[in-house]
Amino acid sequence: MNNRWNEIIYKCWSPVYDKLFNSRKFLEARKLIFQEKKFIKNQSILFVGVGTGADLELINHRDLNITGIDYSNEMLEKAKIKFKSSSIQFLKMDTQDMSFKDNHFDVVIGSLVLSVIPNADKCIKEIVRVLKPNGEIIIFDKFSPKGKELSPLKKAVRPLFKLLGTDIGMNFETLYEKNKEALSIKEDTPLMFNGMYRKIVISKTNT
Repeated sequence: MNNRWNEIIYKCWSPVYDKLFNSRKFLEARKLIFQEKKFIKNQSILFVGVGTGADLELINHRDLNITGIDYSNEMLEKAKIKFKSSSIQFLKMDTQDMSFKDNHFDVVIGSLVLSVIPNADKCIKEIVRVLKPNGEIIIFDKFSPKGKELSPLKKAVRPLFKLLGTDIGMNFETLYEKNKEALSIKEDTPLMFNGMYRKIVISKTNT
């Protein structure tokens, strides 16, 4: 996967994205992620890989300072149309190389983004950089099983899924191990497909 290929793939995905990933089980999972989250008025919140704005539809965004970034113009345009009357700022930006200042956001949210970008480790490091000390990261994504190898079938089809714009074999524990000095896991909850999709909440240590 690379940024140019992802631009092409998600240009193709954009017309049907909400029908596939913002309905039924995916919609139920998204609702579970946000139903217990209480945002504080005027918090500065970043949605990385905001896509069509599926997550934004599930929160009261009016009293929050929200920025949504994505690398796909087509996905961003759909989000802009949905929220044309809001104050949400939508920007085309690479999640692996963000232009925001250090320690800028109170909360960073990434739904189905780590598994689709070329380098998830770079993305995590950028999220940590732009997040304020004691800030919170909320992740919803698919990961390989904890402490287990991928099944032979998944290993065989993994290259095909990458061509389609996503990785079914990313391991969160490996990703966390590379960045654990700056992070602390607060929650790790399986949501879909026998724990393949998880909600993970992480706080940035006060450094």
